[in-house]
Amino acid sequence: MAVVSGGTTLIDNGALDAGVSTGSLILLSTQTASASASLEFSLDDSYDSYVFKFINIHPATDNVNFNFNMSTDNGSNYNVAKTTTWFRAEHYENDSGTGLSYDGGRDLAQGTGDQTLGYRIGNDNDQTASGELIIYNPSSSTFVKHFVAKFNYVLNVDITQNSFIAGYGNTTSPVTNLKFLMSSGNIDDGIIKMYGVK
Repeated sequence: MAVVSGGTTLIDNGALDAGVSTGSLILLSTQTASASASLEFSLDDSYDSYVFKFINIHPATDNVNFNFNMSTDNGSNYNVAKTTTWFRAEHYENDSGTGLSYDGGRDLAQGTGDQTLGYRIGNDNDQTASGELIIYNPSSSTFVKHFVAKFNYVLNVDITQNSFIAGYGNTTSPVTNLKFLMSSGNIDDGIIKMYGVK
């Protein structure tokens, strides 16, 4: 990036502001879980990308995964084939261990089942999950649907984990809906916000 006198960039100085789109998030929907089996969101072609923010997702059941899936038929079926990658960093609350590893048990290879975002989440009040997911160009009828996600959560054995997930939905049909759910039981509490990227 070019720098002008005084140490500021051209964008900071206003030289490029009129001609360069810096993008912005437009809040489209907020859903609050309350003993909810799942939370579902509809997508359309209004935005090139959608960002989901997850705030204190709390399971009703102990030791469960927080998952998502995609639909191409307005939510009638959530079964898009996905190829994904999944790795994590972790630190034990009692400082007895740390780790950084790839987890082949959490990824998918053309699997149509739910993709795990956070796993073994506890249901104590100090065990929740927060993070974000971005899906790119879900309305494309030409290309597959790439996504990336990062999550922090507390396992039921008091280990904080930060997971990094990425992959693609292997469909050229538009993705019309996303669904978020636990692997077992309800989402006891938590907020999911959906933003469009303009």
